[in-house]
Formats: sequence, C-alpha cells, structure tokens
Amino acid sequence: MVQQNYVGGEWVAGKTVTRDINPSDIKDLVGEYAQADATLTEQAIDAARDAFRTWSLSPIQQRADILDKAGNLILARKDELGKLLSREEGKTLPEGVGEATRAGQIFKFFGGEALRLSGEKIASTRPGLEVEVTREPIGVVALITPWNFPIAIPAWKIAPALCYGNCVVFKPADLVPGCGWALVDILIEAGLPKGVLNLVMGRGSVVGEKMLASPKIDAVSFTGSVSTGRAIAQKAVASGKKVQLEMGGKNPMVILDDADLATAVNTSVNGAFFSTGQRCTASSRLVVTQGIHDKFVEAVKEKMKALKIDNALKPGTDIGPVVDQSQLDQDMKYIEIARKEGGKVFGGERLNRETEGFYLSPALVTETTNAMRINREEVFGPVASVVRVKDYDEALAVANDTEFGLSAGICTSSLKHSSHFKRHSQAGMVMVNLPTAGVDYHVPFGGRKGSSYGPREQGRYAAEFYTTVKTAYIQP
Repeated sequence: MVQQNYVGGEWVAGKTVTRDINPSDIKDLVGEYAQADATLTEQAIDAARDAFRTWSLSPIQQRADILDKAGNLILARKDELGKLLSREEGKTLPEGVGEATRAGQIFKFFGGEALRLSGEKIASTRPGLEVEVTREPIGVVALITPWNFPIAIPAWKIAPALCYGNCVVFKPADLVPGCGWALVDILIEAGLPKGVLNLVMGRGSVVGEKMLASPKIDAVSFTGSVSTGRAIAQKAVASGKKVQLEMGGKNPMVILDDADLATAVNTSVNGAFFSTGQRCTASSRLVVTQGIHDKFVEAVKEKMKALKIDNALKPGTDIGPVVDQSQLDQDMKYIEIARKEGGKVFGGERLNRETEGFYLSPALVTETTNAMRINREEVFGPVASVVRVKDYDEALAVANDTEFGLSAGICTSSLKHSSHFKRHSQAGMVMVNLPTAGVDYHVPFGGRKGSSYGPREQGRYAAEFYTTVKTAYIQP
C-alpha cells in the first residue's frame, strides 16, 4: 500500500511514488510513499493558513495535552519506530530505538513548555503607563528535515512549532519518508486538529521551492547541506521569511598529551564513526599533540579492528551501512582524494555482507595537514583524519581553522586547558572528555560560522525562532 500525503486533515495521493529501500539489504522494500507536487503543496499551505486562525488562539492546555500524548505514543512504540528507522536509514537498532525515544521525550518536554510560556511586565519611563512584552506564534512554518535523523530532527522542529501555536507544512527527506509519515500519523492519533500539521513528501526542487516561493509561509526551518541551506536563506530573506538553518560541520576533537588514552580513543571512535559517521556533529578531525600521537593512532586502529560493520538490525552490529549509493560514492571519493594529497588511509574499504547493502569500513586518514581537502570539506561518512600538532596552542588554532563551527571537543586532564578551550573554541557546542556528537533534548543546539544561521533549536531557546515578540502599552 502506498502511504499518502496528509493535507488539511485528509490523506491524499500524489502524482508519483517513491520507493524506500533498506540500505542494509537493498532487496528489502521498506515502503512506497506518495510524492507531492506543487499544487498539493500549495493546498497544504492554504490548509495551514486556515487552521492558524484557531490553533494560534487555542488553549495552552489543549496544546500541552496533545504534545504530551504524542510523546507517550512514541515512547510506547519506540521499538517499532526504532526498527523502522534502522531499516530505512541504516543506524543500528539500538541507535534507532534511542532516537525514537528521544523524539518521544522532545514531545513531552514541549508539552510542558506550552504551559510555561511567559512574558514580562516592564515599568514605562512615562508615568502612569504599563508595558507588557509577550510572545505570539509566528504563523505558518515550513519544516524541511534531513535523512540522517529521520525522527529526532522532525520532532525537535514540529514539537516547538505546535507548542507555540504555529501551523506546519512538513517535508521530510525524500530518502527516508517512513519515520516522518509515522510521526504525523501519531500526532493525528494524539488529537491534533485538521490543517495544523500537513505532510508533503517529495523532491526539494518541487515541494521545497513551492514553500519558499509562497507568501503564505512565514518562516522556514531547514537542516541539511551547506549549499542548499545558503540557497534557502537567500530566497527566504528576499521574501521576508524568518529563517533558521542547521548545516554542516567539520568538527575537531583535540587530544592533548595529558589525556587519558582510553577515554580519548573511545570518545574519538564514537564521535567519528558511530551512526556511520553520518552526523553533522561527528568528530571528523582528530587534532592530536605529538607526545600522545603515535600511541593514540595505534590504539584507535586496534579499536577500529574490533568494530562489527553489518546489517543494522543484526544483534551486535556496531556500525550499519552508509545510507545509499550516492553517499557511499562520496565517501569513497574523499578517501581517494586524501590518498592523492599524501594521507595514509587505514580502513575505508567496501565490504560484502550476507545481505547486499552499502557497507563501508571506517576510514582513519593519518599524516594530514589542516590545509588538505579532507580537513576542509564535510564528507558525512565514517571517515576521520588525524592532524599532528606541537602543543595546545597549535591544537586550538587548528581546531578553529575551519569555515564551520558546530561542535568541538577536547580530551585532557587539565582544568586550565579545558577551561580555556571552552571559552576560546569557535563552536556552538563544546565537549570535554566526551564525543562531539550527542546532546540532550532540553538544551540549545546549534553552531557558529558556516554551520548555523538564525536562532538555536531545542529547549527553551526554540521560542526565539517559533515566536514573535509583541510589546503592548496600557493606559489604565
């Protein structure tokens, strides 16, 4: 059965159909999903605009109850949703279930936030006047999400949008529509009124472009590639839309001589290679001081040898497949570029398994400099490079020498260096003796420089994007 789009409270067929394929087993069809065209996208926008008149003024208890119920439904189905996620994206089953759990927690958090939205009462400079500052919903929000976190990222965009009274037109990544469809289905079961959330599955060149062109869209939140994000920003700003972008990363993990070796190795391998390295927060640059460099590299190689790369659903698998052939080709291309530039590659080999899929052994590239392409451009796969540096000062300089600024980490036993790094790292998120990937659902997420644009996502900081501020003067 073809799973349909959801527009104005009705399931609607599309003009074409896309096939959702399991990257662990390309013979396994996860499902078939209808593709929206420009006309259906326009209908979804109109439905959201109509629903906004009532949803924006809905009681906060109604919003809280719906979001909390959705969170409970997700948590009750976390194993089922985690399996779906692992089948269509390639994360290991424990990672898939963990992501589904996080989605449920996000909805429950914003169920509470619906009851906690506050304002300010400020004294006026003019005698006898009162000033109130309040937050109101921004309007109709277009949400465009990536394939690498197919349920968590939609959750952390949809939940705050609904929490603050906005209506949504949601386009999941064309490569992984299953989790997005399931999430919408759960919100319907939770009691969300018609038109408040609309699902349009399809190509960005069709659905996304229609969203950006529509004057009825008030804001756009996008997570994806740098090139697409910049193009979206230009079009959104030109048409007066509020815009929020989460894009790429080339995240450094600094390893100092005084680091605990086991902690440094475990932190780096987890951050660089788990989730098949397909995380914008992955530790793709390992910046290592010379005193620990050789021991660290050898220990990482030994750790890599013990990793099990296999079907995402198979028990004991540490790393699943790359998401599709296109991404696999990109990974292999960058591994070859690194070789040609003088890097020495350990791993990075195409693998055959019991089921035909996009399997790649993690790659560690040593003998690199920060000027090499492997250290300048985002690969988005299980590929990490090592940059040898003299000391902490050089490590910090190399870590900051990038157009990106999403996440950064340091492994050290020095309070002096960890404190200095937290203050001087040019990243939106800093980790000390922890992987660069992995943040809690109730704290702000985002970066600096080319990694992010606009207000932060997640936690209470989500209100900065999904609301607009109103200042009211009162003459009693």
